[in-house]
Amino acid sequence: MIFGAIVAGGVGNRMNLSGLPKQFLPLGESKKPIIIHTLEKFLMCDKFDYIYLGVHKDWTQYAEELIEKYGLKNEKIVITPGGADRNSTIFNIISAIEKRGEVRDGDIIVTHDAVRPFLTLRMINENIEAAKNCGACDTVIPAVDTIVESKDGKLITAVPNRKYLYQGQTPQSFDIKKLKKLYLDLSEEEKSQMTDACGVFVARNEPVELVMGDTFNIKITTVSDYKIAEAILGGMPE
Repeated sequence: MIFGAIVAGGVGNRMNLSGLPKQFLPLGESKKPIIIHTLEKFLMCDKFDYIYLGVHKDWTQYAEELIEKYGLKNEKIVITPGGADRNSTIFNIISAIEKRGEVRDGDIIVTHDAVRPFLTLRMINENIEAAKNCGACDTVIPAVDTIVESKDGKLITAVPNRKYLYQGQTPQSFDIKKLKKLYLDLSEEEKSQMTDACGVFVARNEPVELVMGDTFNIKITTVSDYKIAEAILGGMPE
């Protein structure tokens, strides 16, 4: 089976545009919340058996009301409480999947940030195929700027070759049983340092395939990001 997992567990709003968490902010002329734009993209893919939304427990009812308001309610969509961070939200979703039935060999989860509403059907389909073939994949774009490393925040310690560098986006997709097995093998210290689910595979020297993303596939976390997203919708048909 193939499961979508939209990660929307945060409650902070660094943009200070309203009292809402950023995934619920209105976007575009339609004023649909960001998370609804993202969910609509997932619903375009007919390969999903279920689409899970990992939402902070204080906002699950609000999310349910939005889904009904915008006419998206159906049996495929499941809302479940998120966790303290991205990885814990993903594993909360996996636990919810397991409660519905046994996870089988080859079952795939496609994880995606709720605040990246401009993903495409092409990215979703390529994630599914890459996860089937490799067990894990990450959506990326080539780095266009020179990246410098500084271990003390004051002096450059390294300038990596840009041709080998990529900027990570989402979706990130995984064989569920393999992801869980590798994660449980990590020490508590390793888990505390793991901010990215693909890092679970990298930490155990397991391959992660690259899927090409898009510069438009931005993550809306700042006021500048929000303004860019509004401009994208102003210049592109929904």
